[in-house]
Amino acid sequence: MSVEDMGVVTSLRPGEDTSRTAGRLKSLSEVMSETDEKLRLGHTAGARVWPTGFGALDVALSGGFRSGELVLLGGPQGLGKTAMMLQVLRNAVAANRTAVFFSYEHGAHSILERLLAIEAAEVAGTDGVNLTKIRAAFEARHSTANNLQSRFANAPGGPEAVRALESYADRLHIHTSSGLHTTLDTIHDTIAELAQRDGRAPMVLVDYLQKIPLPGSSLAEEERVATVVERLKDFALEFSVPVVSIVAAEKGSLVGGRRMRVHDLRGSSALAYESDIVLIINEKYDVVAKHHLVYHLGNAERFRQWVVLSIEKNRNGVDHLELEFQKRFDQGRFETEGRVVEEQLIEERVFRE
Repeated sequence: MSVEDMGVVTSLRPGEDTSRTAGRLKSLSEVMSETDEKLRLGHTAGARVWPTGFGALDVALSGGFRSGELVLLGGPQGLGKTAMMLQVLRNAVAANRTAVFFSYEHGAHSILERLLAIEAAEVAGTDGVNLTKIRAAFEARHSTANNLQSRFANAPGGPEAVRALESYADRLHIHTSSGLHTTLDTIHDTIAELAQRDGRAPMVLVDYLQKIPLPGSSLAEEERVATVVERLKDFALEFSVPVVSIVAAEKGSLVGGRRMRVHDLRGSSALAYESDIVLIINEKYDVVAKHHLVYHLGNAERFRQWVVLSIEKNRNGVDHLELEFQKRFDQGRFETEGRVVEEQLIEERVFRE
């Protein structure tokens, strides 16, 4: 099956033959006929939805991330942006979707370790084998256990975790990306190759946007970021999948006691305008109004165990909503239930389209 047969429309780049645009321009009549045909065959005619697996977030997003959407996630360092989005990918492939992770920050084996911890927690909860023990098991030099199943046979949740990974291993692809060589064209061609091979395009995660190189470019960072975010949005539309990218923050915003917002993301205002969904993660302790700490001293340590995930922009639904999720960083994950934040938060200017 060709990419064109799957309804994936390739982007026209400067200098390309205009004959490649055949099928891109359609009358409304053609669109209506195609929609009727999909409905006749029993297919969905609207956007496809990828649930994130984070209950409160899926409710707020009316089901999850949609085909054609560009989703950005920003926040201070060390608050679990990669962990949260890796859980989203895991939830997608566990539900029989396909996904690809362009990782500029972590090696493939590190991602394997994180996934083992996540799966162990699915079975054994907080008693599941943690990242420290998983790494120790891999680093043991003289163990007679010579495969994954035997290496984790006695770890809480270990055997089940290995079996879970085996069940979706062929659907989750890890691209160990380079800030020198993994360009936008590489990302595009990899998605196209996987779409061709698997018969469906994968959900895409990029970690992180500012690491994507533009070889030979002398553009200032703001212009470079604008080019990258525009192309990622093109990929989401072209392949009809969600493209999720983690975004770095401006250095000046990385201070304690400050609430990060959209305008703190590093680079161009195009980050806000081109994206469909913008999520910002903050430590709860840093963003609650101070009277919750002054008059309730016991709250301080409790708040440090939670993050606030703000829906700063949602082109297709509710925004300016604050949700909270509990950290389980020893297992490289979050509790997925979540809830709406009840406490008053620090208020600052927010982006509105």
